[in-house]
Amino acid sequence: MARSLSSMLIRNMASFSARRSNTQVSGLSYLNSMKYSTTSSNDPDSHEDFRPTSKIESSDLSVKEIVEQDVKGNPIMIYIKGVPEMPRCGFSSLAVRVLKEYGVPFSSRNILEDMELKNAVKAYSHWPTFPQIFIKGEFIGGSDIILNMHQTGELEQKLKEIVPSQQKAE
Repeated sequence: MARSLSSMLIRNMASFSARRSNTQVSGLSYLNSMKYSTTSSNDPDSHEDFRPTSKIESSDLSVKEIVEQDVKGNPIMIYIKGVPEMPRCGFSSLAVRVLKEYGVPFSSRNILEDMELKNAVKAYSHWPTFPQIFIKGEFIGGSDIILNMHQTGELEQKLKEIVPSQQKAE
């Protein structure tokens, strides 16, 4: 009797967990019977404080002009997933760590906040992946290229041109 009861319990638990599995339907994700949306809602009943916003939207410049201004106006510009204090992917983290190794100031933008910005950066550089690093207005590449430049000493020379008094951090 105990074996049949435990067998029945195991079968019921297996069918229960199968019904509570993770499925995805066009922008919605269902996990354990909970519904998560990956798309923004234009619900008129939602208070404006809770609607998704774009930090670039409030500017009178086009996204393309903002990218040009970022690249030309900052000696070192990096477009990453996340922010330098908390990168949201390993490649972005690697690029930030390499740049921080030199102690030089750099500017950054989180491409995860705005899909339009992400696409504008890709169009500007003609490069499909992130992070994207620009030094003195020149597109350098991603984390693999910046790491290679660091290992060969080329990055140190390029950064000395920007901040001659800066020495590599010990």
